[in-house]
Amino acid sequence: MGAANEIVSIVDESDNIVGQEPRHVMRAQGLLHRVTYIFVFNTNGELLVQKRTYDKDLYPGYYDLAAGGVVCVGESYEQSALREAREELGIENTPLEFHFKFFFNQEGNRCWGKVFSCVHDGPFILQEEEVESGEFMSIDRITDGDIGPITPDTRAVFERYIKDTKIKL
Repeated sequence: MGAANEIVSIVDESDNIVGQEPRHVMRAQGLLHRVTYIFVFNTNGELLVQKRTYDKDLYPGYYDLAAGGVVCVGESYEQSALREAREELGIENTPLEFHFKFFFNQEGNRCWGKVFSCVHDGPFILQEEEVESGEFMSIDRITDGDIGPITPDTRAVFERYIKDTKIKL
């Protein structure tokens, strides 16, 4: 079917499902939708940072601090997170820990998201259409901001995660 034609859940400001649209319509009209964010740490406490491909429909070529994506019609946040971890990184049979729900509102990207994390040292099978490369990075390196452009939503979610979990920088 292709990512542009995935049917996604459209929600209201309270995260109630109010409809469904193909992903390309959701993007074109800036519709509020659901997403998942999965922080993947290794056993050394480093975060897997992904470089997005240049043909992504949002933030092409940026660095992503979280795996994840849109919640498709008929999926729960949890089901979507498990699917995205498997599709994007090849992660299976690894428990995901739920942390918090998050609202992001920026022109061109308005979403409700649930934030998860897991510990996985690899190996990873990167989804070629979406992920150009992946590298574990220290929290200090990420927060120093010297890695390049970071997707605004994963930056905001990560800042909240650091605050909530009180990660020592």
